[in-house]
Amino acid sequence: MGQVDFADLMDFLEARIAEDEAAAKALKPGKNESMTRLRGRVLADAEAKRRLMDWVEEMPRRAAVSEGRSRWQVYGGEFYGDQSRRLRSPVILELVAAYADHPDFQPEWKWLVGEPKETATPEGV
Repeated sequence: MGQVDFADLMDFLEARIAEDEAAAKALKPGKNESMTRLRGRVLADAEAKRRLMDWVEEMPRRAAVSEGRSRWQVYGGEFYGDQSRRLRSPVILELVAAYADHPDFQPEWKWLVGEPKETATPEGV
């Protein structure tokens, strides 16, 4: 298994969410109640995925703020932020794997779909 940049996974996922959202917004609500519900579900799904992405990155962002903290507090915060991302990153891995059939899905990401979960750790996590 090669190393994968976590930021690339996040960028890929954000682009797919934006595509899904655009496609849902292109569906015009009308007499077809099923399409209206589907449109709403896809838009809600896009927002939920963005909240999950924010949750994964929450602690690393907090750790990056070093204003007024000692060097040891900064180091401890960075360590905690890295550990938090490592523990939360499987959420992103699962979301990305759902787009394995997308043309922009990278061949080196195939392990996201097929390998056991305990070995799936991208670089930067």
